[in-house]
Amino acid sequence: MSLLRRGRGGAGNGLRLVGAEIHPIQGPAARSRERAVKEDQVLIAETLAGDASAFGVLVRRYQDRLYNAMVQSLGFWDEAHDVVQDAFVQAFLKLHSFQGQAKFYTWLYRIAFNTAASSRRRRRPSLSLDQSRENGGQEPLYGGEAPHDQILRTERVNRVQRALSTLTEDHRKILVLREMDGMAYEDIAEILELPVGTVRSRLFRARMQLREELREVVEDERV
Repeated sequence: MSLLRRGRGGAGNGLRLVGAEIHPIQGPAARSRERAVKEDQVLIAETLAGDASAFGVLVRRYQDRLYNAMVQSLGFWDEAHDVVQDAFVQAFLKLHSFQGQAKFYTWLYRIAFNTAASSRRRRRPSLSLDQSRENGGQEPLYGGEAPHDQILRTERVNRVQRALSTLTEDHRKILVLREMDGMAYEDIAEILELPVGTVRSRLFRARMQLREELREVVEDERV
């Protein structure tokens, strides 16, 4: 049985566009990060005590967020789904080894990125985001917009996706985690096992490269 349901609108839910600007996903305002960490610790303890439903709460809490990050980082719908599925399975099986020194979600993300790296080494052909759309795959849904506006917005999202694909994998990961997932530098450093200074420098270079790519998008739209 699959642990996951595909987030409605797929990668489109991971982007908030105003012009050619990228705005990060914001977590629920009603729950502070500190409170979320404490709630996760309780759920982990309950899971280890034999209550599997508590882990189901963790899955529901993080599945869409992690799936969006994997889609943006990997560029493939089906690969992202498989990676997230495997990451939750591994997290469940290894939960007894979780020491609580890291946040659960940074530990989960690290498992997911390591899973993705292993997947890439043995990867079967996958559908890219553009191929998935061409074959009738998922499209971002924007309720209340006129069809013409939806088409324009979807095209702009597609262009941003193509701009992201020009970045190196290391730069794309950091940009997605910071700009789209809204993570703190320290959390990104923990997930990717890098010094915070390296995270900052790579993010700066990634922003510069993406800004140049998006500048071309804006110029194309003005033509």
